[in-house]
Amino acid sequence: MKRVKLNNVIALLMAVVMAVTMFAGIGMSITVRADEGVTLKLHYHREDGNYDGWDVWMWPDGGEGEGIPFEDENGEMVATYSVPAGKTKVGYIVRTQDWDKDVDMDQFIDLSEVVSGTVHAYVESGVEGCVKEYGEDVMTGTKLKSAVYDGDKAIKIELTGEIDKALLDTFYVSGRLGDIEVTKAELSEKASDTQYFYDLTIGEVLDPNRNYRLGFDGQEFPVNMPIVYSTKEFEDKYTYEGDDLGATVTADKTVFRVWAPTAESVSVNLYESGDSWKKDLTESIEMTKSDKGTWTAEVSKNLAGTYYTYTAVLDGLNVEACDPYARTTGVNGKRAMVIDLDSTDPEGWADDKNPHASESMTDAVIYELHIRDFSVDEKGNIANAGKYTAFTETGTKTEGGNATGIDYIKSLGVTYVHLLPFYDFGSVDENDESQERFNWGYDPVNYNVPEGSYSTDAHDGNVRVKEAKEMVKALHDNGLSVVMDVVYNHVYSGKDFCINRLVPGYFSRINADGTYSNGSGCGNDTASERSMVKKYIVDSVCYWADEYHINGFRFDLVGLIDVDTINEIVEKVHESHPDVIFYGEGWSMNTDLTKENVTMATQQSSEKTPGFAYFNDNIRDGLKGSVFNTAEVGWASGARNAERAMTASFLANETWSKNPSQIIQYASCHDNNTLFDRIAGSRTDLNEESWIKMNNLAAAFYMTSEGVPFMQAGEEILRTKVKDDGSFDSNSYSSGDEVNSIKWENLDDPKYRENLEFYKGLIAFRKEHALLRLSSGDEVTARVKAVEGLDKNVLAFVMDNSDKTLEGESAEQIFLAFNPNETETTIALPEGEWNVYVKGNKAGTEVIENVSGSVTVEPISAVVLVKGEIVSGLRQQGQEQGQSQGGLVDFWRGLWDNLKRFFS
Repeated sequence: MKRVKLNNVIALLMAVVMAVTMFAGIGMSITVRADEGVTLKLHYHREDGNYDGWDVWMWPDGGEGEGIPFEDENGEMVATYSVPAGKTKVGYIVRTQDWDKDVDMDQFIDLSEVVSGTVHAYVESGVEGCVKEYGEDVMTGTKLKSAVYDGDKAIKIELTGEIDKALLDTFYVSGRLGDIEVTKAELSEKASDTQYFYDLTIGEVLDPNRNYRLGFDGQEFPVNMPIVYSTKEFEDKYTYEGDDLGATVTADKTVFRVWAPTAESVSVNLYESGDSWKKDLTESIEMTKSDKGTWTAEVSKNLAGTYYTYTAVLDGLNVEACDPYARTTGVNGKRAMVIDLDSTDPEGWADDKNPHASESMTDAVIYELHIRDFSVDEKGNIANAGKYTAFTETGTKTEGGNATGIDYIKSLGVTYVHLLPFYDFGSVDENDESQERFNWGYDPVNYNVPEGSYSTDAHDGNVRVKEAKEMVKALHDNGLSVVMDVVYNHVYSGKDFCINRLVPGYFSRINADGTYSNGSGCGNDTASERSMVKKYIVDSVCYWADEYHINGFRFDLVGLIDVDTINEIVEKVHESHPDVIFYGEGWSMNTDLTKENVTMATQQSSEKTPGFAYFNDNIRDGLKGSVFNTAEVGWASGARNAERAMTASFLANETWSKNPSQIIQYASCHDNNTLFDRIAGSRTDLNEESWIKMNNLAAAFYMTSEGVPFMQAGEEILRTKVKDDGSFDSNSYSSGDEVNSIKWENLDDPKYRENLEFYKGLIAFRKEHALLRLSSGDEVTARVKAVEGLDKNVLAFVMDNSDKTLEGESAEQIFLAFNPNETETTIALPEGEWNVYVKGNKAGTEVIENVSGSVTVEPISAVVLVKGEIVSGLRQQGQEQGQSQGGLVDFWRGLWDNLKRFFS
């Protein structure tokens, strides 16, 4: 192995060998395929010798990343990475699976001069940078970085350096059908002292559906062809509008249809099993070219239970892929399965209904939950731990007799259970039962297939479908609507995704240089603006609503999806299911669109997507501090001068929307720290009692605000995620059960029980009062006013129903006061007698006390009062006063006072 500085010697020796052979009259030609040429080996050393759980995340500059495991090579831990063609540097992060980084920064290895061969990079734990060495097989020199065909007779290339004019005559283009002449090569006008661009003229127009290679000075490099998929011509010719893609099975036949417009031929392969490693192909059936780029095959029998794939011939190469419209699969989603969906319906499925179908968006109280987190903790005594069927178990309790599982969620009072992704995702090996299998699942593989690791048998395609339906049915039977978390903005692997295999690169936004657009940060962005991508997403959402009775969809990073696609989804789903709700992350993100004049579904575009709601990061960060700076405090944890922003958030009056039906109000979700951890981490100067008060002040604020309240599961019992080193885990996507599971045993601790009761009371109070659930900005403006003249940082609001015209509201007025200060404050009340329903650590629909004139708000707490709610106030006033020190005298006095108010 030679050091870098000795590489010139290697080059010199090679030149001598070539000269000698030429002198001797012997022809010699060495061609290096650039896309197979450079191998990077990263050697990692730790003083403690403990490599368990460590790997290296590597990515080509501008490309998709992947985790590369370390393997023992002669006593050294080595990760081996094949460098994609033309890449001049590779990024790396040595990390654990839960993203603890050895060095907390992105680092890069320069490969700009390496044409081919093996490069070794030596990394010492805790030390920035690496020592780079070249293997003896390394060839260096000027290399091709990119070659882009312009759609006519020109190819624009970029090199790593300037070349001698004599080499301009050495360029050639090759394809499967032969070579294409390069008639001219010259330095481009775009070239500079640091960028080396050349323009090549070729003898004929290239076929955009074929693969070509550019040869130069012993190298070959793939030519990036123009993306024709987004052109009007392509879409007019190949947009298929039928509803029969996939496998359609009846009693006497099975029909397959797949969209593969660029394929030369397609066949459907039938297998005995869904285990992709088994060589159990029973038949391969040639498909017939059909309408709009589709291919069909019909088998005259019912193939339910048969596994299958498609093989497309693309530019002479056989490419096998799962069916994009697969309804179920075998283990790990490699082979689709023909399925009789009716046979998977649970008992009573035909009569299954959305329990909250008649309610408005702002009536929802959404509870975000991971399927495995819900049941895997053994203290919950749930038999089907980590499975869909855990939701079907009732009567489960802690050792102390407190309800767990679905009984617990039902008693909490939430109306929608938002389930983190349960389509088939790629980060969990469904075939490996030997290890803890945990991931949030934001890495789609098969969009229309339930995840197998949550089923009791991932090998049988029927089981995952049946059990996912049983889960939904159980939730509905317990009065809980179901939201599905969907991730259409990116896929697990851009190059391996089924659509991209059958129609190369179609599903993703790919740049001119062949790299994937990566606004998602996950390696690839979905080209939703293309007609068949849009159709696929719309069909997928409709399928889940129809077949699985899903009542809502939360869209991950919806700011990468265009508004036309989102609006078509809402329209199509609402044709059959007008009660389904939609919301998502409307962050503005950079992505390279494949069409012009496309508007993305961001917060700022909310008026263009009237049936779609967006998460409100203003209230989230305003309450507890920015998610990007965990040392920063929020209004609830001690920030100053936040009154104006927090008032706007409470009123659902943001710059991007003033429609409460489009604003999701929350303080925590699966991303970043839990609410309790975020507060504790930024206020290390305080004790747990203060942290709990801040947690509950934040909860009281967003739970009584206008808009749609949303909470992370476990927030109500002060959920915390603590790593082995005692620090809080802010990105627990793969951290495992110990960190992520709901800790059911905490319910037996009075501290957590008290907090749970506070949340239950807030939810019950919200559901009792329509004034908290106004559905338009005009209603909010007319009925809700901020109170002025308060102590610094204190906020208060009056909600008014004096005209008694608000349907479902019995109160005349509601007064809400929030004090984040560490001292109490006294606030003047509007005229009249007021019943207190929220105070300190108490909340609910029963009166705590009566006040008039003013109310004192304890430090770091909220108070909520109601005027004019006679019936419930009368009942509870009598109960409370009948038990007070004044005995029956106080009871009857309170009863008389309430009767006077009623008849006046």
